[in-house]
Amino acid sequence: MLRTMVSVETSRLVVHNPMGYPPRVNPKPLAPRLDALDGKTVFLVDCRFDDADLLLKQLQAWFLENLPNVNTRLVELANVYHHDDPALWARIKSEGHAAIVGVGH
Repeated sequence: MLRTMVSVETSRLVVHNPMGYPPRVNPKPLAPRLDALDGKTVFLVDCRFDDADLLLKQLQAWFLENLPNVNTRLVELANVYHHDDPALWARIKSEGHAAIVGVGH
């Protein structure tokens, strides 16, 4: 009769909690609403996310057809959507009255 000895190794399993901790967020108030858009300039901001430009071009066509007295300017961020563009925000603030930020999809 042949006997086999089996050795069972004990192993350790380490489990990490994936929840993490959210960063502290300091809320900012919303921008004041305009009473009307007639004669105003609205910037349509392309965040350079998939097909945002297509969405904003359609929105610009809608403004032209439905609110022809609103001046729209289609602009895009200098870099991809997760990089800030302070120069563009300053331009919008100095030249425009409102902005719509498009994301796409």
